[in-house]
Formats: sequence, C-alpha cells, structure tokens
Amino acid sequence: MTWLLTGGAGYIGAHIVRAFQRAGVSVVVLDDLSSGIRENVPADVPLVVASVSDPQAVAGALREHGVTGVLHLAAKKAVGESVAKPLLYWDQNVGGMRALLQACVDVGVDRTLFSSSAAVYGTPPTDLVTEDTPTAPMSPYGESKLAGEWMLKDLATASGLRWAALRYFNVAGAGEPELGDRSVSNLVPLTFEALTAGRNPQLFGDDYDTRDGSCIRDYIHVVDLAEAHVAAARRLDEQDTGELYNVGRGEGVTVKEVYETVRAVTGIDFTYDVVARRPGDPAAYFADPAKIENDLGWKAQLGLEDMVRSAWESWQAR
Repeated sequence: MTWLLTGGAGYIGAHIVRAFQRAGVSVVVLDDLSSGIRENVPADVPLVVASVSDPQAVAGALREHGVTGVLHLAAKKAVGESVAKPLLYWDQNVGGMRALLQACVDVGVDRTLFSSSAAVYGTPPTDLVTEDTPTAPMSPYGESKLAGEWMLKDLATASGLRWAALRYFNVAGAGEPELGDRSVSNLVPLTFEALTAGRNPQLFGDDYDTRDGSCIRDYIHVVDLAEAHVAAARRLDEQDTGELYNVGRGEGVTVKEVYETVRAVTGIDFTYDVVARRPGDPAAYFADPAKIENDLGWKAQLGLEDMVRSAWESWQAR
C-alpha cells in the first residue's frame, strides 16, 4: 500500500510522514511548497512539487507511484484570515479538494483520509464535543472543512469511496527539534515569538464565560496526532468505512493555563496584553475521543507540558 500525503512538507504533514515510515507504510508527498518546507520531507520519500488544484499533476503522481490511498492535509487554516478572505478559503480548501478527488476518481484511487477540524462545530451547545454534536462553523475556514466532509460522503455514495475524516483539535509540540511549528497563527509559537522579540503575548479576550475568562481548547501533541493518522489509514486499508473521528485529549485547557505552562517550561516570567476577541473564536470546546479509541485503538499519550517543552526546544534550535 502506498499513501500520497498532500501538504506533507508542512508542520503536521512532516510528522505524519515519519509516523507512516515508522509503521512501514510507503508514502509519497505532494506539496506546492507555498508554506511547506522541502527539508521537512525525508530524502528517501518522493516529493512531487505541485498543487492539489492541478488535477493532471495529481493524477500523474497517483499513477507514477502506484498510490492506493490519499491523505489530504493541504489547506489554508487561519480562522481570522478566512473571515477577511472567505473566497480564498473556498477556492483553496473546497476547490482544491474537489480537484483532488476528481483526480482520484479518474485514476481509480478509492481511499481518502481527510484532515478536517474541530472548527466545524463552531460554538457547540456543550463543552464536551462528540462526533454527533451539531456542526455550526463560525468561520469560512470551518465551513470549508465541513464542505470537505460533505464531498467525501457524497462521493462515497456515488462511487464506493472508503473514507475517514479526522477532526483535529489544537495541535502543538514537535517530535524532532527541526520539525517545530513555524506558524505564527498558533498559540504556542505565537507566544514564543512575542517573548523572543521582548513583547508581551496577546490574550484575545478575557471576558468569555469560562473558568478564568479566556478561551478553552483541547490541545493535542502533533506526535499523537500523527499516530492517529496511521491508525485511520490502516483501517481504510483493511476494510470499507466512512467515519468521522475527533482527535484530542478530552481535556480543556484555557489560554491563561497555557501561558502558565510556558512560564514553567521556559523559566521566563511574563505578562500578557488583553486585546479584542478574534472574530470566529468560540468560548470553549474539547473533544470526546471515545470513538477513535474504541474503533481504532488510538489514545493520546502526551500532555500539555510535553507539547510546550518540545515546542520550546524546537524554537530554540531554529
């Protein structure tokens, strides 16, 4: 079996590539390198430099490498940017996925594993979120991920596609120092960037209806997340399926609690500046990961301190 990873040169993709290699699964990366990093792809892994929106390039890669399944990660992912530039997100995330799936249909690849997001839930009616919790995304980013899930379901009905979608919660940490998150839109590296520059980190709202007024999120170590993809890919290789899975620790952490962990790990005492809420940010939600544990035998092993410590080591090694 050979899996094509779109966006495999990115932060999450690079960890998944290595997890697949550890599991003995053949893997090929397709990435346009617009945000991915060529050096993130191991030398022994084929890299196809192309966009998922180019169906001819994708079909060529599928045929050349004998691909049997596609893991689709390539996407735009900043909530705030999606609110400001909704058409960009519909074009890149929805249009790109449509083109990718068309290439799969044309070549006859019948297995797709999709990188979805907890953003599809919007502001859930309860803090603990199951896969049956109603979806009501609050941003074009979340809407684009939900549309991707719909496409998979519709294509499965029409063609017998095997599929699964993993709804990620908040990803952090690093498996190796050189594979750290370089994005400045995620909380932990955003905090490190501010501290390194001698600035106070920003807290986007402290008046939410939560235990300390800051947003609550479920943080998942990127290494645990990568192993969840291995488990899901194995299930798709073994049997016909079409499932949604939450990928989180099942534990909510506030932004202020993340800041406390950063203080403890880095030894840097800092304050933060409270600024306006970001558009599209719900107050609180965290995963119920029971389904993925029951179905696939996957469970997160690493905690918040592991995430912050490994991320800090990676940040210092840049």
